[in-house]
Amino acid sequence: MEQNAAKPASPPSKTRKIVSIVSIVTFVLLLVFLTVFVGKPLISTLKDPAAFRDWIDTRGVWGKLIFIGMCILQVVVAFIPGEPFELAAGYAFGALEGTLLVWVGLILGSTIVFLFVRKFGVKLVEAVFPLEKIDSLPLLNNEKALNATAFVLFFIPGTPKDLLTYAAGLTKIRLLPWVLITSVARLPSIITSTVSGSALGTQRYVLAAVVFGATALLSGAGFLIYRATEKKRAMREAGDRIAAQTLYVPPEEDADKQQADTGKPE
Repeated sequence: MEQNAAKPASPPSKTRKIVSIVSIVTFVLLLVFLTVFVGKPLISTLKDPAAFRDWIDTRGVWGKLIFIGMCILQVVVAFIPGEPFELAAGYAFGALEGTLLVWVGLILGSTIVFLFVRKFGVKLVEAVFPLEKIDSLPLLNNEKALNATAFVLFFIPGTPKDLLTYAAGLTKIRLLPWVLITSVARLPSIITSTVSGSALGTQRYVLAAVVFGATALLSGAGFLIYRATEKKRAMREAGDRIAAQTLYVPPEEDADKQQADTGKPE
């Protein structure tokens, strides 16, 4: 008599749902903990660049690895601003090495966020950002030119890159293209920040002021362009919805209209 091997039963959907909810809640609580008890002290440390450079120098290679870990943390905990880390990298390591360290941390942090979102889906992103902000992103509404849209949004200063990093996992973009796009598109912004930090560290204040000013102008212009584009897109979508509602005729009303025109029942 032939015996069929019993296949292990897959866990019930209710169990998977509970596991997902617990994982997301744990992730959010971890973000809050890291923001309050790690992020804020880090920002306070970075406010004194000279002391931070001395602290890094005393740790040799480990200091560089620790700094990469700090940059990863900044990407994962989206509430921690990235600019102080980039400036501190230029001040402590110089423009070239500082850029490289920030770049590596950004790539690793973006990869971690992408994989987390792919695992837990939109619920994880909703736990960190409001739903209306997620729905308004061009990255989620332009699948035909997904890679190009992602590159432009990360290249333009002033766009919400923390939100975009989380939202990317909700799209059809693959991990490797995503890492390549973000790492290349964000490189100019990193370079300007680390050059500014390096100029401050070497007391080249005129250069630092020029780079700061140019970056501020570009960021402001990029933000205004992004807002204007978003406003036009929202108005266009609203117009499309109104047009669709105006043109739509329910089947019952259409049948009544035909009967009234012919005077005969269908």
